[in-house]
Amino acid sequence: MQTKQTVNEGLKRAYLITIPAADLTAKIDAEIKKVAPQVRMPGFRPGKVPANLVKKMHGEALHGQVVNDTIRESVDKLLRDEALRPAMQPEIGLNEDYEQGKDAAITVSLEVLPTIDTPSVDGLKLEKLVVPVTDAQIDDALGNIASQNKSYKDAAKTKKAADGDQLIIDFVGKLDGVEFEGGKAEDAALVLGSGTFIPGFEDQLVGVKTGQEKTITVTFPADYQAAHLAGQEATFDITVKAVKTETETTLDEEFAKSLGLDSLDKLREIMKAQLEQQTAGLTRTQMKRALLDQLAAGHSFEVPATMVEAEFQQIWAQLQQEAANDEDPAAALKQIDEEKDEYKAIAERRVRLGLLLSEIGQANGVEVTQQEMGMLVQQAAAQYRAEDRQRFVEYIQSEPMAAAQLRAPLYEDKVVDFLFDKADVTEREVTVEELQAAIEADETAEAAPAPKKAAAKKKAPGEKADAAEEAPAAEEKPAKKAAPKKKAEATEAKPAAKKAPAKKTEAAAEEKPAAKKAPAKKAAAKK
Repeated sequence: MQTKQTVNEGLKRAYLITIPAADLTAKIDAEIKKVAPQVRMPGFRPGKVPANLVKKMHGEALHGQVVNDTIRESVDKLLRDEALRPAMQPEIGLNEDYEQGKDAAITVSLEVLPTIDTPSVDGLKLEKLVVPVTDAQIDDALGNIASQNKSYKDAAKTKKAADGDQLIIDFVGKLDGVEFEGGKAEDAALVLGSGTFIPGFEDQLVGVKTGQEKTITVTFPADYQAAHLAGQEATFDITVKAVKTETETTLDEEFAKSLGLDSLDKLREIMKAQLEQQTAGLTRTQMKRALLDQLAAGHSFEVPATMVEAEFQQIWAQLQQEAANDEDPAAALKQIDEEKDEYKAIAERRVRLGLLLSEIGQANGVEVTQQEMGMLVQQAAAQYRAEDRQRFVEYIQSEPMAAAQLRAPLYEDKVVDFLFDKADVTEREVTVEELQAAIEADETAEAAPAPKKAAAKKKAPGEKADAAEEAPAAEEKPAKKAAPKKKAEATEAKPAAKKAPAKKTEAAAEEKPAAKKAPAKKAAAKK
């Protein structure tokens, strides 16, 4: 094998690998010798078929296999010998005039990852904006819980049911006077005005009393989930067994115990933690953006154009999809087209930051453990149909770049957490509104011209970095819908050599066997 470098410009590299015909012939002969004992042919004992006949029968297939294996081995050897770190999958070609018995000329073109001086992690200063949780906020949250856990008491038998009252009813549904399957229930609880049952059902029960019997007529919605009922007019024979009125829920020890907790203090403690968690994501987004800004300001180096283009195409696809859903698609598409160069700059920044974070992580021993990776694979596999999950796992195991793409978001989080630990962090208490304003200010500061009216309603995905191999897939936090905003940033773009199993679609997920029996209670009358 002879190797000659043909291009060395910036991060671009190209090579010509020549495999002598004699080497390929020797490999084919060795392969024939290996498989000959397994070949069966009439007139010959097992394992005694002459090599020339084996070559005549299987030589073409073995030749193709040997050439493919040789190309792969040659490229792998080239990468090792030249210590090349490809930014993306190399482009590999075989001379068009190649035929058996001739030398094979293999061209390899690629971009390599840049050499980055190990970034210093000292001297980072970050401000952490913290939103304290007040007693008033906890009280409001508990009030919402109480409103979702209403209790009712029996009303006087003379009470006419009104919106907000709870009815306990038996009902039987009929089509053309014949009871239909799934249209019958006993002791069903229904709060009038809740919209729980199909349109028109609850309205006709306003004013009923305990013990009253009533027949109502309703029409099932045209898109009703049970096809045999969709759009059909039906009657329901109803017996009102009780009319109940709402009782005031008291936030006390008994209420906490009704939720399975030891005390009201424990309930308040849990609620405080939940409220703190709600703003923790915003706080992390604000800190991460400040961190990435510091890193971007302190480092400048050439980035692989192929990675930037892949990142840009991912951004561009998302932007076009959002524009197509805009109130004025034509104007939205025109706007993003006018700002195309600015989105390319964002793609370049993301790739640079991704490479930088990757370098920091590798230099400081940050890694995703096998156990963590196993959990990632299982979580991702759960998104597929049961019969496709094992295929997805095997795909990830056989495709290093696909595995890297799956690993990237967690890897980035670990690098960012590492940098948070190293940074000098000062805390400042703010309101939720102030925290959101700070995040939007960061977005606007990085943005190019403010979005025009046509695209003002699009939601801009948050800060995102990218890189190859262990490169982080920067955390995405959607910003608020208001404009002006930072340019949209899409998810990480990584090539995969093979197609993964198709994800389970909503239609497949919701598909039910036609013959499956509907639930006996409330199934027909509910929305």
